[in-house]
Amino acid sequence: MDKGNTIVSLDLGTTKICALVGEISGDHLDIVGVGMVPSKGLRRGVVINIDETVEAIRSAVNSAEVMGGYRIRSAYVGIAGGHIKSMNSSGVVAISRGREITQMDIDRAIETARVVSIPNDREVIHVIPQSFAIDDQEGIHNPVGMMGSRLEVEVHLVTGAVASAQNLIKSVEKAGLGVADVMLEPIASGRAVLTEDEMDLGVILIDMGGGTTDIAVYNNGSIRHTSVLAIGSAQITNDIAIGLRTPINQAEELKCNFGRATTEGIAPTDQLEVPGVGGRPARRVPLVALVEIITPRLEEILTLARREVQKSGFSDRLAGGIVLTGGGSKIAGITEVAEKVFDLPARIGTAMGIGGLKEISTDPIYATGAGLLLLAMDWGGSSAALSKLSDSNLFRRLTERMKRWLEGIF
Repeated sequence: MDKGNTIVSLDLGTTKICALVGEISGDHLDIVGVGMVPSKGLRRGVVINIDETVEAIRSAVNSAEVMGGYRIRSAYVGIAGGHIKSMNSSGVVAISRGREITQMDIDRAIETARVVSIPNDREVIHVIPQSFAIDDQEGIHNPVGMMGSRLEVEVHLVTGAVASAQNLIKSVEKAGLGVADVMLEPIASGRAVLTEDEMDLGVILIDMGGGTTDIAVYNNGSIRHTSVLAIGSAQITNDIAIGLRTPINQAEELKCNFGRATTEGIAPTDQLEVPGVGGRPARRVPLVALVEIITPRLEEILTLARREVQKSGFSDRLAGGIVLTGGGSKIAGITEVAEKVFDLPARIGTAMGIGGLKEISTDPIYATGAGLLLLAMDWGGSSAALSKLSDSNLFRRLTERMKRWLEGIF
């Protein structure tokens, strides 16, 4: 990037790759450029063909450069996929009597919480503080300046497969970009679409992409659980293609243009034209047939998400309900299905707190890309933002390690 107040995000999805260019002015972010192209080379959030992935990244970045008027040199990259796992951990350090707690003490406590046993083929991506305790006083969000003899921290650890992260970084670098940071996509989406009230009361974020469905559970203002399901709205498209005997690209158009999850408002005579396969003539089928294909798969995905939420231990502390985002959330009637599956109120989430291109703040498909920019702005703003959200030094150490491994391997 040519200007210091400009940042770029890359959302590398299974069905689309999106590059966003944001301009920072004080604490305000304007989206000035966007490039979105069909994704090639990724499956369920994991690179399976580096050359195709590189070409798609270049195409998206070129479009964003033309629109934004900037030369893009580095980007904040989202990571997801079925290889992502999370856990909660805790760490404790002693504080000398009569001394105030400092940021260095917090860093020491977080480092002890990070020391957990994980397989050699996995790496810690995020270490996110949830809350602190000083001696017997719990529920502290920022202990700096307080007195005590024992500091304890509860953290949320996110790990990923080393090889998957390597291939992601290598693809971005082969496209001619530096990797400014690697961020977990559901955390980025949550930053963009959730309100403070929802995170305090307890809320479920469900980001339904093409190949994966990302889940994050928040309570008392902190993230408590994250997971990634290796299934998304592309499976719905595949079901439509098989059920209606039509090509995949036509099935995607049918889903986007006519897809809905409930039969409410559909008349028995409502029909749609379905293109045939291999030059066969198009057929007319009842619209309700499309709904009967979409709804069961959607219910299955949301039921799997509910099971993940139950693992968090916070399923009874979610007064904030459900926020659905991502391309899959654009299916009409999805909130009604989610409310039925979870027995909680649901809404569609789009990016908040940004200006510039209007479509970015009105379309949930851009939530992850916008969230990556907002997180990058937060982490570059102040040490308070860094300590509240994550230990970004660990991010940078991870990225540098990945780069060194890539240099050694390739």
